[in-house]
Amino acid sequence: MAQGRGTASKDIKACDPAWTRLRDEAEALCSSEPVLASFVYDTILSRNQLEETIAHRVAQRIAHADVDAGRLYQTLEAVLAKTPELGEAFRADLAAVFDRDPACNRLIEPILYFKGFHALQTYRFAHELWKAGRTDFALYMQSQSSRIFGVDIHPAAEIGRGIMIDHATGIVIGETAKVGDDASILHGVTLGGSGKEADDRHPKIGRGVMIGAGAKILGNIKVGDCARVAAGSVVLKDVPDEMTVAGVPARVVGQAGCPEPARSMHQLLEAASDVAED
Repeated sequence: MAQGRGTASKDIKACDPAWTRLRDEAEALCSSEPVLASFVYDTILSRNQLEETIAHRVAQRIAHADVDAGRLYQTLEAVLAKTPELGEAFRADLAAVFDRDPACNRLIEPILYFKGFHALQTYRFAHELWKAGRTDFALYMQSQSSRIFGVDIHPAAEIGRGIMIDHATGIVIGETAKVGDDASILHGVTLGGSGKEADDRHPKIGRGVMIGAGAKILGNIKVGDCARVAAGSVVLKDVPDEMTVAGVPARVVGQAGCPEPARSMHQLLEAASDVAED
């Protein structure tokens, strides 16, 4: 058996280094913190791949007496069987957290502890269920995510890969919102409507955008690629590519200050040169 595990480990390392590293971290955690060993074993070491681990962790976190973790896990496994490409999104999101969050020192931390990561993966499963016509199950998952994580993402919203949701509490993303790849979203952010419109009514966030804590972006407006939205801003009109906006209501205050603001996570306004708004 030991030889079989060794062979499998080499195969895993060759095709999925993130999963190999996660298992190594899990084994080290079990050694250093034995009281968590059964939790870590059940979540990671007893699983065959990252997709299974994330499905299990999501099911455990949003389980309720109404729908137990076992039934949830079976449903999520069925989603993965139909949409295996979800694994690419999981890995991109995991890499984003590890790259951008200075509080994240191991891959295992978002998997086990970070509710922003858990809420995002809950949304990803719910989104696939929504697209498959299982809207009630998707809405159930949304409501559980809102209750448990304090994150309310409508399952019809469209969110790209490589997303970091930091701290997460108080995030709201509406039904017709879109978020491009490689965005970073901090706590208290709202991507909401501006009235009672029934159709396309939520913001469209470009690629590589950083949205600071407490920012509100309202209405069917566009935030351009690699833009920055300063903390506490209220954005009511389009934001150009590679610009920083700040204030209530928000106005352009300068350049974004770097090529990839969502990765740099730099939030001080002095990084933006003064630019007068037209």
